[in-house]
Amino acid sequence: MTTETAKTRAVADADQSVPAPVDVPPAGEEINLDASENYFNRELSQLQFNYRVLKQAMDPTHPLINRLIFCCIFSSNMDEFFEIRVAGLRQQMKYGRETIGADGMLPEQALAEISRVAHEYINEQYDILNNVLIPEMERENIHFVRRREWTPEQAEWVRNYFEEEILPVVSPIGLDPSHPFPRLVNKSLNFIVELDGKDAFGRETGMAIVPAPRSLPRLVRLPDDVCGEGDNLVFLSSMIHAHADELFPGMEVKGCYQFRLTRNADLELEDDLEDLASALRGELLSRRFGDGVRLEVADNCPQEMMEFLLTEFGLTERDLYQVHGPVNLTRLMAVNGLVDRPDLTYSGFSPSIPKQIRSRDSMFDAIRKRPILLLHPYENFSPVVDLLRQAAKDPHVLAIRQTLYRTGADSEIVEALADAARRGKEVTAVIELRARFSEAENLELASRLQEAGVIVVYGVVGYKTHAKMILIVRREEGRLRRYVHLGTGNYHAGNARLYTDYSFMTCDESIGDDVNKLFQQLTGMGKALKIKKLFHAPFTLHTRLLALIEREAEFGENGRIILKFNALTETQLIKALYRASQAGVQIDLIIRGICCLRPQVPGLSDNIRVRSIIGRFLEHTRVYYFGNNGKTEVYCSSADGMERNLLSRVETAFPIEDPSLVARVKEDLDTYLADNCQSWVLQSDGSYLQNQPAEGEERLASQLVLLDRLTGKT
Repeated sequence: MTTETAKTRAVADADQSVPAPVDVPPAGEEINLDASENYFNRELSQLQFNYRVLKQAMDPTHPLINRLIFCCIFSSNMDEFFEIRVAGLRQQMKYGRETIGADGMLPEQALAEISRVAHEYINEQYDILNNVLIPEMERENIHFVRRREWTPEQAEWVRNYFEEEILPVVSPIGLDPSHPFPRLVNKSLNFIVELDGKDAFGRETGMAIVPAPRSLPRLVRLPDDVCGEGDNLVFLSSMIHAHADELFPGMEVKGCYQFRLTRNADLELEDDLEDLASALRGELLSRRFGDGVRLEVADNCPQEMMEFLLTEFGLTERDLYQVHGPVNLTRLMAVNGLVDRPDLTYSGFSPSIPKQIRSRDSMFDAIRKRPILLLHPYENFSPVVDLLRQAAKDPHVLAIRQTLYRTGADSEIVEALADAARRGKEVTAVIELRARFSEAENLELASRLQEAGVIVVYGVVGYKTHAKMILIVRREEGRLRRYVHLGTGNYHAGNARLYTDYSFMTCDESIGDDVNKLFQQLTGMGKALKIKKLFHAPFTLHTRLLALIEREAEFGENGRIILKFNALTETQLIKALYRASQAGVQIDLIIRGICCLRPQVPGLSDNIRVRSIIGRFLEHTRVYYFGNNGKTEVYCSSADGMERNLLSRVETAFPIEDPSLVARVKEDLDTYLADNCQSWVLQSDGSYLQNQPAEGEERLASQLVLLDRLTGKT
């Protein structure tokens, strides 16, 4: 099944946020690769990815509770989009540092278009929630019980819950000259309350703010003894609404309206810091109270109160989102833990372990026989943990070095590193403290490892260490042998169950030497060392990737490129792909999220096809495939096709050279390219069309095919 033969369907309203079609130059006239119409806007492309996630909530092939979770993931994605991307554009304007991307759009133009599109998408989200998901859950006997529907028994239970669990921890704040508007935490649930009357001190303020305690669940299950059949859930916001008058005794509550403020959550650290960890601890506090970038309010909130909040936060009507439902939909993910309905969630599966590993007690023996390539989550992450555990206990292992970007302070990998250090081995951890939204966890991780005797370094200031590397030095038969793990994803067991990622384990001498040199660069100082097989950013990855694309262009119509990224934004890379397409190279790009390249434009990108795979698992593998005129070259990488990955981070791309593993990666890529139901095809006008099987054609969902192929594999 190819993109050309698949039936596609248009996404409703998806083409409203895209640029106009490209004007094709007359025959023989050279196309200007720098022209702004040849590039999509980065932010709008990110919004479209979020929308594709939202559309999963409407897909009946997903279980119902997982469709609700997709709706919540959309909210989470939008939160981060406003916290980082919208905040960044606003900062450019605030400080007069406007920059124009390849698409030619000014920050002010981008913000206006973002507001228009985001309002459409968020309105559609609440429409899906209220008119599709909640009614379907009602039919499955899962009820979100509204205040007007409470029985006397339920109302009494709620009153007791409010008095015992909520009232003791809530802190209402009246607004008057001695009580200025409080500093509200980023993304916290709050209520603005309209009051009438005077308090005990004779004050007559008219308004108050009630921050919902962050320690309380936003969704509570009603006990069965006050309900009929099924699962009955009530919102914390409903409980506070119902009993707001108890927070202001003797006064009349004329209205109570929920709202939530999203703030700038990006961290800004100088490059000349003396102590990165100390500076980061200080910045983490400011993240909770950055400048406001978005205000969400209940749609029944009076206009004057909305205007009051906008003024208080320095926002405009463009930044206001009136929603018909809870303002913090991300918290609805709790449904999965409150409701025991396995029939409404994805069925479980047991990730497989290849026979090469199962047949041997020692991971070192298995790796020496042949390099190992695992595709998570279909194949188990446990061999990576086992490799470290065995290394920690093995008396022949002398040293372990590892990069850590996101892992979790309580992970088995961290415990293995700590155990190795306590056993007297030389253990070095390169921890990236600036992994976004994992900074606090990584600071804790660093402290824990240091207490165990691990040498902890924080990489290179100004260059995030995003590479995924483990190096184990072992004495064997009178010589030292290096064992290496390289991956496309983080050393996080939880992510390995949700993200698709490759893990590669080898004892190839050249790769081992390369990884050793990379660790030397990260932990020590000196000139860049010559690397044999790996490509590494910020030094060689960008130039080598461009060179490989240009080599395929020399093969013309015999050239073949398949690139799998999470995002593609880097203009030199896009231009190289345009030139290769013009030379006749067939190019398939599998790009989950942002894509600034405009495909299928006559004379520019006729031979480039772009698809996005959205499904149960988050596509995270990065693969570079080059036909090389019959001498195929395949690389897996930690790096996407973005400026930050290729030019300002520490990244690696590693070759897959074993013929059977090369064939296996190609088979995986072909599976993605054959997908006719979970794939969305990018059009030349910027819209995405979802593939559908042709009449009489069998559905082929790539993730389900890989799940069937690899789970239980022998």
